[in-house]
Amino acid sequence: MSDISKLEPRNVWEHFHAVTQVPRPSKKEERIIAFLEDFARKHKLAYAKDDAGNIVIRRPASETMASRPTVVLQSHMDMVCEKNADVSFDFDKDPIQTYIDNGWVRARGTTLGADDGIGMAAALAVLSDVSLELPAVEALFTVDEETGLTGAFNLGKDMITGKYLINLDSEDEGEIFIGCAGGIDTVATFKYKAEEPAGKQAFFELRVSGLQGGHSGDDIDKNRGNSNKILAAFLAKAAEICAIRLVNFDGGNLRNAIPREASAVFAVPVDNVLQLFDLLDKYCEAMSREYAHAEPKLDISISEVPAAAYVIDVATQEGLLGAINDVPNGILAMSRTMEGLVQTSTNLASVKFKDGMTIVVTTSQRSSVEEERLEAAASVQSVFERAGASVEHSDGYPGWEPDPESGLLAVAVAAYEKLFGKKPHARAIHAGLECGLFLKKYPELEMISIGPTLRGVHSPDERLEIASVAKFWQLLIDILQSIGQ
Repeated sequence: MSDISKLEPRNVWEHFHAVTQVPRPSKKEERIIAFLEDFARKHKLAYAKDDAGNIVIRRPASETMASRPTVVLQSHMDMVCEKNADVSFDFDKDPIQTYIDNGWVRARGTTLGADDGIGMAAALAVLSDVSLELPAVEALFTVDEETGLTGAFNLGKDMITGKYLINLDSEDEGEIFIGCAGGIDTVATFKYKAEEPAGKQAFFELRVSGLQGGHSGDDIDKNRGNSNKILAAFLAKAAEICAIRLVNFDGGNLRNAIPREASAVFAVPVDNVLQLFDLLDKYCEAMSREYAHAEPKLDISISEVPAAAYVIDVATQEGLLGAINDVPNGILAMSRTMEGLVQTSTNLASVKFKDGMTIVVTTSQRSSVEEERLEAAASVQSVFERAGASVEHSDGYPGWEPDPESGLLAVAVAAYEKLFGKKPHARAIHAGLECGLFLKKYPELEMISIGPTLRGVHSPDERLEIASVAKFWQLLIDILQSIGQ
């Protein structure tokens, strides 16, 4: 058993270890669903599953708490599946390999899945610890939060009955979240023609790596490099000066992750190879200066590869590279009402060559202001349509408007002050949470979101601060025992 199962609070860490051993990519949650059903049966707890695959497990109130209101604890089952390029790992089959590193829990070369495995673990610990005197608890575990919020969108009728909901999907101990941004995806599709390379050509692969990546909501304000932007900027220069012709572009993976790596294969006339290398040397120097502090491990490398059978047509190449360079990326607006909060942003998440001579570029826009979210999506759409792409938008999801007068928030703040002798910070978050969707289905809900400290979320640098888990657990139990006093 992993060493993490020996950490304290033991019950939480044992459950977290168990969760890490179950493969649970988004849209492939059948194993973790079975795990939760087995858990409910083992502990003789009533549970229900809706058509989407969401699970709710119910713990009855302790005798001394029978008159208290029911509380919903909510977490999501799926995890972001990102790994370093040099790591061999199958997220559909392999358990996460955890280890302890100087006060943090990490995974070897992959995402850890503490988003939201640690929230699941806390809920399971509440359900299984019969020594705790608690009100009735409904632990709701949703599917597919990371790639579409489809579990929350399709939550079955009457799955929950509690008036209070504590979301366990936040990443900063000492902060209580009371609002979040809404989001929408904008996806552009290019169609290209294959052409035979003309004349004597050399073929190269250019790779951008070593970036931090991270969560496209939480980390968008950290000036981190976007691998797609960095790669496309050089390719556009090289096309203009060295007449390169693009064969392939593969950058980023997930819509809600800042892309860390990108690569492109291209042809260049043999007579222009030295000019290409000189151009690349100058570009690497410029990027090293620009990202010296934000991305100290940025690496741009080039290697010769076998000749390809075709290159894409010039018009599509110009449209694709031009759009990637022109499309907005990063912060678009800061909040005018909450200091330090990103209000609106956009993320150029991935560029993928698909079957059928198709190139798909996925972007995501976030905002706590509905009109700005739609305006950002329209701006991105305009750039890609001018470049010749067809564009579609996802249905999007609503934000969660803060309620600073919430009674549940007051209970949580008082519990934190009592336990730790200082006042927690109540704030909104630029990342998306499922809370806005729950509020649409259950408008009477009062909600907060709490969690331990996580860093590097949605990247292989994801790590969970050990000391913060104990404080998160203490706070959760105190809130549960204080509601309705």
